[in-house]
Amino acid sequence: MRIYLASPLGFSEAGTQFIRQTLLPELTKIGAQVINPFDMVDPKRIHDISAMPAGSGRIETWRKLNTEIGQLNQDSIDSCDAVFAVLDGVDVDSGTAAEIGYAFAKQKMIVGYRGDFRLSADNEGGIVNLQVEHFIRASGGTIISKISEIAEAFSSRSQRR
Repeated sequence: MRIYLASPLGFSEAGTQFIRQTLLPELTKIGAQVINPFDMVDPKRIHDISAMPAGSGRIETWRKLNTEIGQLNQDSIDSCDAVFAVLDGVDVDSGTAAEIGYAFAKQKMIVGYRGDFRLSADNEGGIVNLQVEHFIRASGGTIISKISEIAEAFSSRSQRR
């Protein structure tokens, strides 16, 4: 099974460590090939653009890279069987929410992970934003609160669909 990792965690050093030391080992333990979008672009390219002088050249270079990254992410979701989405934070990250919506439209199963205990739903009947939660559950997926629940969430996927 190929799983796309939808998450904002790769933008920080601590988040990257959590991905590499916790999420990837758990997802590969179930036999999955994990597509981590933060591994698809050479960090040197981002560093080089950031180091460019401010102005239209840097803006245009960012726009080109942004388009490339967006297409890579879309193609990667298309090539996967499922999506594992990190839902932590005060609100679900906008990029992660977009990937969830796209994955649902492409009929991919989505498993959400929210280890964050803060309230984030529209009301007490939900865990996160109601539309995000709807797409996850309607895909045949679920929302887990512990990393140790990953195997069960993916092993019972056929029972929910």
